[in-house]
Amino acid sequence: MAHVAARIGPNAVTRLAEALDALRGHADTLAVFARAGLSHRLHEPPERMVDEAEVVALHGALRGLVPRDQAAAIAADAGRRTADYLIAHRIPRVMRAVLPRLPARWAARILLMAIGRHAWTFAGSGHFSVLRGRAVRFSIAGGPLARGGRAAAPVCDYYAATFQGLFRVLVHPATQVVETACEACGAPACIFEARW
Repeated sequence: MAHVAARIGPNAVTRLAEALDALRGHADTLAVFARAGLSHRLHEPPERMVDEAEVVALHGALRGLVPRDQAAAIAADAGRRTADYLIAHRIPRVMRAVLPRLPARWAARILLMAIGRHAWTFAGSGHFSVLRGRAVRFSIAGGPLARGGRAAAPVCDYYAATFQGLFRVLVHPATQVVETACEACGAPACIFEARW
């Protein structure tokens, strides 16, 4: 059986282009997309799932061309934009109405189950899992954002901001999502913790 490439939703590309334009200007957007070999995505933004290799290349190019603090801010802005899009277009209205009325821990559990069912849309060939324990923690092992990278600090700002945006609307408005371990730093998985 031939290998089928894992696919990721187009927000990982389109929202990063928007954030780059907003925070660095279009010239830098062109440079990052060119370095990733994805210049065509600026002329014809994807409307369907993309090969996860595009996301790996794009986030790697961002970190390679832009200073770490600015790359983190751009990725986080793209994550916030993705969360806004998901809430407006992908989260069912009933969930938007019911989850915020539940106790935060229950709402978090329900939201994480839903995220887990749709993890293939953002983790690609990586593996999303909810971690046991009192803290609200979850992980992505083998995900595209940290793949092939080496860093002194976690690099999955896009994921952290996306999760934080979802949690703030659906679980608790004061939620902070922090990446506490990252594969790019040598950890076996990227681990996130939601706190409120």
